[in-house]
Amino acid sequence: MIRCTFALLAFAWCAIAAAAPVAKPVVYKIGEVEFTSTLVYDDASKAKRPGLVMAPNWYGANAASVEKAKAIAGKDYVILVADVFGTTLRPKNGDEAGAAITALYKDRSVLRARINRALEALRTEAKDAPIDLEDIGAIGFCFGGATALDLARSGADVDGVVTFHANLASDDVKLAKQIKGSVLVLNGADDSYVPAAQIAGFEQEMKDAGVDYQFVNLAGAVHCFAEPDQQSPPGCVYNKRAADRAFRMMRAHLAEVFAK
Repeated sequence: MIRCTFALLAFAWCAIAAAAPVAKPVVYKIGEVEFTSTLVYDDASKAKRPGLVMAPNWYGANAASVEKAKAIAGKDYVILVADVFGTTLRPKNGDEAGAAITALYKDRSVLRARINRALEALRTEAKDAPIDLEDIGAIGFCFGGATALDLARSGADVDGVVTFHANLASDDVKLAKQIKGSVLVLNGADDSYVPAAQIAGFEQEMKDAGVDYQFVNLAGAVHCFAEPDQQSPPGCVYNKRAADRAFRMMRAHLAEVFAK
C-alpha cells in the first residue's frame, strides 16, 4: 500500500510538472539586430488553439510580460510575447523605456516591420506548438497597444486585435484601409494619457477606412488599468474591476472573430 501511495504521488507530481506552462525563447534577426521573443502555452493538451502575438508595455518582453502572457494564455491560447526592442535592450526604468519607445515612434515603419517579424515567428512555431494557424490575433498593452494597432494597419493577416489603454495615434491614417480583422479598443474613461482629440481621431480613422471596430470606455479607469505591476498614481493605476471586465471582453471578442 505504501509503495502504491508513493507511486500515485509520483504520478501526480509528474502530471503537475507536465502541465506547467511552456516559456520558450524564440530568437531571430532583422538584418543585424537580434530579437528574443518568448512563446508561452500550456502543454498539458496537444489540442490546437488560437495563436496571439502579445505586444508588451514600454518595458518590453521582460519576465513580467511573460508571466502576464502565461496568465492570459491558460489552456486557451498560444502567445508569443513580442520583442520589438532587440535582445540587448530591456528597459529598467521609465527613462530608459521612454527613450526606447520614442526611437520607434520616430519611424513607425521600423515598428511595423518588427511586430510583423514577431507574427511570422509565431506562425513558424506552429510546427512544434499547438497553434491553429486559421485563428491568429494580436493583443497589446499601452505602447504595446499602439504596436498591435500598427500590426493591423500594416495589413497583417490577423483575425482580431485587442488593445488595453493604448496610444491610438497613427503616423498615416490611410494605412487603416489595410486592416483585415476586427478591432477592440479597451480604454480607461479617465485616462489622461489618451486625450479626447486622439480618441476622436482614431474613431474617424476607423470609420473612414470601414473597419469593424469597437471602442469601449471603462468607467473610473485611468492608464495602466490592466497592469497590476505598473503603478504611478494618479495617472497610471491598476483597476481590478476594469481589468476583469476588459479581459472578459477580450476573450468574447476573440471567440467571436475566431468562430467566423
